[in-house]
Amino acid sequence: MYSTPTYATATGPMVWLRRAEAWLDARGRGAWIAAMIVGFVVAWPAGLALLAYMIWSKRMFSRNTPVRAMTRPFGGGVSQSSGNRAFDAYKEETLRRLQEEQDSFADFLGRLRDAKDKAEFDQFMADRKGDAPAPAPQDDN
Repeated sequence: MYSTPTYATATGPMVWLRRAEAWLDARGRGAWIAAMIVGFVVAWPAGLALLAYMIWSKRMFSRNTPVRAMTRPFGGGVSQSSGNRAFDAYKEETLRRLQEEQDSFADFLGRLRDAKDKAEFDQFMADRKGDAPAPAPQDDN
């Protein structure tokens, strides 16, 4: 998972920028937006550069920044123990099962996209050759 690196021996502007980025990430999207507004007020190119970076790095549209991905409101973490071993085991098993379902669904969507891409490519090649379109495969189910 994401961890904030330490820069005890490194110096220079890149170190400062990485520290600033980690500091803003720790405070969430609101801090990034506030920094962008301050950048526009102080020097509009700085605000524009921050806006471009936020869009490029997907910080503008993502729901979770790397640091906040494992936290919940009011300080409760996903891996935090409730104090009840039976409930913690149930929660761990449920989260594992949900992760497996999410992974299998992502695999299914990938296969679906691949099949669609292949069908579109086959149609393109048939049109390019001047052939009649290939019939769509029929499912016997």
